[in-house]
Amino acid sequence: MRQGNTKAVRARKNAEAAFHASRVPLPSLMGNQLDRITHLSYSELPTGDPSGVEKDELRVGVAYFFSDDEEELDDRSLERSPDEEGVVDTLDELEYSAFCCHECIFSKVRAREDLRVYPVPTLLSMCKPGDVLELVASAQAPHWVVFEGEDQVIHLHKGEIRKDSLFDVSGGRRGRIANDRYRFRPLPPDLVVRNASGHLGLNHADVCWTSSESFAAWCRFGKREFKAGGEAHSAGQRYLLKVHLSESTVHTLVFRSLEELIRERRRVDASGILEELSLLDGKQ
Repeated sequence: MRQGNTKAVRARKNAEAAFHASRVPLPSLMGNQLDRITHLSYSELPTGDPSGVEKDELRVGVAYFFSDDEEELDDRSLERSPDEEGVVDTLDELEYSAFCCHECIFSKVRAREDLRVYPVPTLLSMCKPGDVLELVASAQAPHWVVFEGEDQVIHLHKGEIRKDSLFDVSGGRRGRIANDRYRFRPLPPDLVVRNASGHLGLNHADVCWTSSESFAAWCRFGKREFKAGGEAHSAGQRYLLKVHLSESTVHTLVFRSLEELIRERRRVDASGILEELSLLDGKQ
């Protein structure tokens, strides 16, 4: 466990700073996002409406903001292990739900979703073109890909949109179909594949997504909110992310954009921040 007085003190200070910052009206756009949005050149697709409102009362809490240092979350080296066909497994993953206003837009909660993961050969037998796949492993942010057909997937990797074999991309990780993780209306499967393949070869400055998840989700749903700087902010706009630490303990994080919410959730998955949150919770 990564812990210690220094980490706990820093986390408490970050929480206090975020609390005070949350009392100040937010600007309509962050500076770097304003710069990026002026360079967007992709045609926007119709936006689907979210569905599936969660009835629980929202528990609005302090926003925890972590390091701004970008790290490569999708390329942790893993020893390649042979897949055992037909073996189904579960991982000890964090569970989340996310809301825009009172509408649930994302859910990864074991009690309501099937979070089983499968080795690549089994996963391929379940996939159809246009499916979004989520490759997972402990202490890593999930890697998301769009399934094109055969064993080929299109994904954002190290700042480049590329096509690879799922066997190569998996690196020993197991995966699942994640079509319903976001509760938006999906585009037709052929359009999802066309969205992905139409951006093959883009890299670095031409890429408008900050993670493999944002790119794959944009391909499937066509919502500009998944693009970096693609969302105009209003003063009262808030996204709420619930981190389900246990059945009785939920931390609610507050963000100004879907892009920020995705980035910080993935950072929590990859960095072990949960341990600091649990430590803070025990001291309250």
